[in-house]
Amino acid sequence: MKQTTALRIGRSALVVALAGGVVPVAVAPAAFAAQKATLGPYGYGNLKLGMTATKAKATGRIVRKSVGDNARCTGWDLKESPYGEYRVGMYISKKHGVAMIVAPTGLKTPQGIGLGSSRAQLKAAYPNLRRGPGGYPTADVPGKKAYYMFYVSNSNNKVAGMSLVLAKQDCVRY
Repeated sequence: MKQTTALRIGRSALVVALAGGVVPVAVAPAAFAAQKATLGPYGYGNLKLGMTATKAKATGRIVRKSVGDNARCTGWDLKESPYGEYRVGMYISKKHGVAMIVAPTGLKTPQGIGLGSSRAQLKAAYPNLRRGPGGYPTADVPGKKAYYMFYVSNSNNKVAGMSLVLAKQDCVRY
């Protein structure tokens, strides 16, 4: 009898939960995880290149950081992957919006390149890889309004860092 009562309460709770809108909340984290799975070609999940600081803040995914600020740009970190005291994970230009997003650990490009990918994998995924600002390997994204910048370690020939950068930006100079 106690088991039957528990089942009835359980079913009632499920019906109340469904009617009360719990399912969208339960589905949202899975949708969010799928949304943030790649860096690029237009941004990172709901953070898009060119987005104003106000819109970027409204995503709830970033936190202000004064490191890297200059007259034209402000420094930010992704809440899920904050950097230490002297680095930032993102720049927002006052003129151009979100200008650069640094990839957190575990993130990959749509072509499957991420931290730890080999130089050979990078070249296979991006056959038109070229030398970009500062001599770093870069690859254009569709439409050429942005590019990926890869930091490849000379010691092990693996991708040690990568960023998605707005082609027309005024935040970072190399």
